[in-house]
Amino acid sequence: MDVHPLDADSAVPPFEQLRTQIATRAASGDLPAGTRLPTVRALAADLGLAANTVAKAYRALETDGVITTEGRRGTFVSGASGDARAAATAYVATARRLDLTLPEALRLVEESWRA
Repeated sequence: MDVHPLDADSAVPPFEQLRTQIATRAASGDLPAGTRLPTVRALAADLGLAANTVAKAYRALETDGVITTEGRRGTFVSGASGDARAAATAYVATARRLDLTLPEALRLVEESWRA
């Protein structure tokens, strides 16, 4: 897995740039579920960051359900960002119970997204 270089001149802290990059790539499918991420130390060395910076990003991603750490096996991209799939499933069930059409349900999601 390649990580795109971080912007050293950005006002956004490096751990947040890394967290956002991995989360966005996982959500888009660029990092499919099951993709093994580099170890904290390896990624820190590749990016020229402190290991604690990478560890902080990994902890935030794990809390968000984007990645899972399986001990010595390593750290992997989770399937469908964990909680997001559960939330989508619950919303679909509610929309069907309310007899919404797919276009109506999508319109509500888009309106909520923009709000």
